[in-house]
Amino acid sequence: MAKINLRKYYPDFYKTDYIIDVPDEVATLMDTYEHADAAYYLRRYRHKAYYSLDRGDGIEYEILFVALNPCEIYESKVTAEQLHAAISALPDKQAKRIYAHYFMGMSKSSIAKAEGIGESAVRDSINRALQNIEKLLK
Repeated sequence: MAKINLRKYYPDFYKTDYIIDVPDEVATLMDTYEHADAAYYLRRYRHKAYYSLDRGDGIEYEILFVALNPCEIYESKVTAEQLHAAISALPDKQAKRIYAHYFMGMSKSSIAKAEGIGESAVRDSINRALQNIEKLLK
């Protein structure tokens, strides 16, 4: 049995020394937690990280996300609508190939295998579709 002072672990609750006997495993565990806590504070001090990285409140996202103003939101919406209108104006095969390659992330060779044609035909079709989209958006 080991003796621990509860005031050391709970200073807000115990204002005077309060010593109790606990099993050795509990005392070891309390020391382990105390060492881990000290190591955390030391890492925080060295890296000047005065916030919790594992808090899960989205601080990482907020740092990377730049808030858009209303004009930028409207512009991106209009651009997306124009792009979808231009893709829908393409011939069916070109539109399907553009959608499969750029939106679904399929490679040109996998599109060619799925359609049972050569990869060069898919590549040429996608290039023509991009040229048509460029003409429609200008």
